[in-house]
Amino acid sequence: MSNQPGSTTAAPVDPPADPTTGRTGYAPGTAVLAVLAAGWLTAMLWSTREVIHSAAVGLTAITLSAFALPGVISAALVAGAAVALAASELTARRLGDRAALRFAAALGAGMLLGLGTALAINLTYADNATTNTIAGTSAAAAIIGAALAGARTPGPVGAVVTATLGALLFVVAFSQARDPLFDLFGADDSQASLVSAAKWVSRTESLLAGLLAGLLAFGYLTWTRRRAVRHAPDAPAPRWPAYLVAGAGPGLLLLLTEVIIRVGGRTLLDLAGALSEADAVAQTSMGTSRIDNGIWVLFVGALTTVILFGRTLGPARHDDEPGSDEA
Repeated sequence: MSNQPGSTTAAPVDPPADPTTGRTGYAPGTAVLAVLAAGWLTAMLWSTREVIHSAAVGLTAITLSAFALPGVISAALVAGAAVALAASELTARRLGDRAALRFAAALGAGMLLGLGTALAINLTYADNATTNTIAGTSAAAAIIGAALAGARTPGPVGAVVTATLGALLFVVAFSQARDPLFDLFGADDSQASLVSAAKWVSRTESLLAGLLAGLLAFGYLTWTRRRAVRHAPDAPAPRWPAYLVAGAGPGLLLLLTEVIIRVGGRTLLDLAGALSEADAVAQTSMGTSRIDNGIWVLFVGALTTVILFGRTLGPARHDDEPGSDEA
């Protein structure tokens, strides 16, 4: 409005809300997510150290390190994203919701976490080439996760972090049910039955993990929407692409973890695979299983969130229906 005599100067308004989040620069519970993800990373680092140190020095330690690498890398990737999201949200509240500040804060937090993770590994693990590979790859994963969390859509990012963390915790808990499921799927002393049962157990795990990831992603976005409405009642509701991305995000992060492992940890995987023909087959089989798991979680999670979002939609209103113009 022009500042002519007798006119009223318009009050400054907030920037328009992001249609995918419901409100500019807003994601609830980021501090709790950061603590949980950092705690999960610490637990994975500690368990890996105990397993490696309990093994015999030499070839066995190399094999165990290769098997433990995916768990550490996935935990570092999620922890980097969670800590960076919390830092970017804090910066947005204190200094303003600007994309450059948000990304800088996220990247800085991820670099600090990655450096701390690498130092913890080098100081507590045995000093060798295997340790250096784990430390460097973990630091890179934390920084990559932080860069992803620096996006200007904190709502879906928080949903992806929540769902991925829940899926990782579920996989660990699901390991207690593997033996009963092997018997359920007909495993016996034959090699063919063991391979077939292992395939069905893996598919069941991936299906349930994807379903859980979709439920958690939908729940987090619903929570984000309700919290945003309290601050801005006219904020637009999240659109279906936000739910699609949030549901598919955990699977995408698992596939990204595999890329980081094969690039940063290639030396360790090659060293473990060169020990024997059985080790080479095991490494190849585990890599294929992780890729299949990521794809299953991606599609099942995305489908779950989209279906749940569709059930929240009411019937479409048609203005040309009879009686629509009546008082």
